[in-house]
Amino acid sequence: MKTLIAAYSGVLRGTGSSILSALQDIFSVTWLNRSKVEKQLQVISVLQWVLSFLVLGVACSAILMYTFCTDCWLIAVLYFTWLAFDWNTPKKGGRRSQWVRNWAVWRYFRDYFPIQLVKTHNLLTTRNYIFGYHPHGIMGLGAFCNFSTEATEVSKKFPGIRPYLATLAGNFRMPVLREYLMSGGICPVNRDTIDYLLSKNGSGNAIIIVVGGAAESLSSMPGKNAVTLRNRKGFVKLALRHGADLVPTYSFGENEVYKQVIFEEGSWGRWVQKKFQKYIGFAPCIFHGRGLFSSDTWGLVPYSKPITTVVGEPITIPKLEHATQQDIDLYHSMYMEALVKLFDKHKTKFGLPETEVLEVN
Repeated sequence: MKTLIAAYSGVLRGTGSSILSALQDIFSVTWLNRSKVEKQLQVISVLQWVLSFLVLGVACSAILMYTFCTDCWLIAVLYFTWLAFDWNTPKKGGRRSQWVRNWAVWRYFRDYFPIQLVKTHNLLTTRNYIFGYHPHGIMGLGAFCNFSTEATEVSKKFPGIRPYLATLAGNFRMPVLREYLMSGGICPVNRDTIDYLLSKNGSGNAIIIVVGGAAESLSSMPGKNAVTLRNRKGFVKLALRHGADLVPTYSFGENEVYKQVIFEEGSWGRWVQKKFQKYIGFAPCIFHGRGLFSSDTWGLVPYSKPITTVVGEPITIPKLEHATQQDIDLYHSMYMEALVKLFDKHKTKFGLPETEVLEVN
């Protein structure tokens, strides 16, 4: 009897060892490895934003139109009624949500590249600002992460400053997408909105304008540091009208995260892009990043290259409601000079050679 009990105990001990060994094997599987899981969460967090940027508005519009033809038509009616009532909210700075801006998903988004925000000077809460963000890249991922979320702690680095990232007004005509954008503090890049924020919203406002816009995105490619700025003077005129200080901002690495097909001037591809840019406001790009599960395949997920956004020294701008062209040209040239100096001062810190020159077009 004792022999049987001893044997049985041995089996149990063996079984326990086998179970423990099996559990160790399970938790050592690569897909359950913590670092691997975190990396996949980072990829998913970036992909959800890319897909939101590209298709959320169109998809939600199609779903709501389809809902009109179903038994749930009342939902669509109620939403469009709300949309009509709420139509002008984006023009007044939107409806930001600190809860959304602090979502954990944005920290995974930040760590994927990674993205960091570098402060070089303090900003006074008694002034308003216009940040010129350069370069555009394909999607302005650095601008979004730094100024429309709290992932890089913009509110702690610039206490008392409310950032508003300005983007195409057409995005705010898209159902659901508009709510998503406004929750992050994103607003339309048009005169009515900027006039409101700089004149009727108190002080401490910082409007981030991607100055190069669609034209600059067409030349975005890895290894190229070029900005479309020489003939972009509207933001300077707005700054003079409201006495808002100009802040040059450069994002090192913004052009590295996607590769795109560059069409030569005069080609049919560039002709199509310019027509879209002229009549719709954006230029379609043929671009690619990496795949969802492998960096060796093509897909919509951007490459994980560091993006460092450096916020420069503010340029004090006087309030001139009727600024002359000479005034505009003066402060525009000051801004261009400050941007080039900012680039030259920080380029070697972020992997560029001393000989690298910022191309200003």
